[in-house]
Amino acid sequence: MNERGESRRHVEQMREAATAAQAEAERTSDPEERGRLERKARQLEFDSEQESMMAAGDIYPAE
Repeated sequence: MNERGESRRHVEQMREAATAAQAEAERTSDPEERGRLERKARQLEFDSEQESMMAAGDIYPAE
């Protein structure tokens, strides 16, 4: 698989993990665990967006 394909797959994996974390947050009754899982889901979504934009050439990593 080429570099672009690997990046795309990694972004997709992060998005799937974010969706799973959000779903788990919705199922838990513990408020602290829900908050932790929601923060994790938001961070994964943010990271996946950043990586997606870098792969597309829309943004460049800070040096």
